[in-house]
Amino acid sequence: MTDDTTPQTTRRTVLGLTGAGIATALAGCLGETTIPGQNAIGNSDQSARTYRVTVANLTNGQPFTPPAVVAHKASTELFAVGDPASDEIQEVAENGNLGPLTEFAENSGDVRGVAVGGAPPVPTELPASAQFPYTTTLELETDASGAFLSFVSMLIGTNDGFTGLDTVPLPDRVNESRSYFASSYDAGTEMNTEMYEDMVPPAQALYGIDGGVDGTGMSDPDLAEDGVIMPHGGITGDGDLDPAIYGWDDPAALVQVERIA
Repeated sequence: MTDDTTPQTTRRTVLGLTGAGIATALAGCLGETTIPGQNAIGNSDQSARTYRVTVANLTNGQPFTPPAVVAHKASTELFAVGDPASDEIQEVAENGNLGPLTEFAENSGDVRGVAVGGAPPVPTELPASAQFPYTTTLELETDASGAFLSFVSMLIGTNDGFTGLDTVPLPDRVNESRSYFASSYDAGTEMNTEMYEDMVPPAQALYGIDGGVDGTGMSDPDLAEDGVIMPHGGITGDGDLDPAIYGWDDPAALVQVERIA
C-alpha cells in the first residue's frame, strides 16, 4: 500500500504540436476511453458521496496521461511496490491504455466509483501546456463502502513509468479535504530504452518534437521485462531524452481530495 469499449492501439506517425494534433494523438494512441461514473448500484441517496479530486503534475518535463481515480473497498489493490504489475497497470504504464482498467472497474464489485480526466496534465515548462494545464479536476461518486482512493497516470515520456496512489483514505465529512503526494514508479514490464520509437506517439507531440520515427501504442515483446513495480529511476540520458529537460524529482504529483455536498 502506498500513500504518497477497450481501444485497439496501433503504430502512429508523429503529429505536430497543435491542439488538434495532440488531441488526435491522444485519442489514437491512448484511447478515447469512457469510464462510467459508477456510483454504487443499489445504494440509497443517503449513502451516496461525491468527491472533487484535483491531480497536479509536479514534474518539470513529464506529461501525464489523463488520470484515472478509483473509489473502492479496502480489499482492492491496484498496485503494490515489490509485486508484479497487473495487466491493467501494465497497459496504463506502457501504452497509456485505460481500456483494461475500465473493464476491471466495471466488473469488480469492490470498485464503487471511477472517474477519468479528459486531458493530459502537462508541466508548465513544456510548450503543450498552452493547450493542456498542469492540473485536472474530476468529480468522483461513490458510497460509504468505497472509502479508499487509488490513482494512476502514465508518465508519457517513459517506457513503462507511471505515477499513482494505492488505497489512501477518502475524507469522511462534507467539506473535509485531504492532500497526498504521489511518487513515480517503474512497472517492471518493459526495458527503459528512453527511445522515441519505443514511447507512445503523444510523447513527441506533447514535447513539440519530431524525432523522425513513429512511436508505438503497443507492447514490444523484445523489450519485455519480467520485473516488479519499483520506484522509478528517472531519465538517465541513455536514449533520446535529456534528463535536464525531461527528468523529474519525486513527488511526481499532488492529489487533493475534498468531499462535497
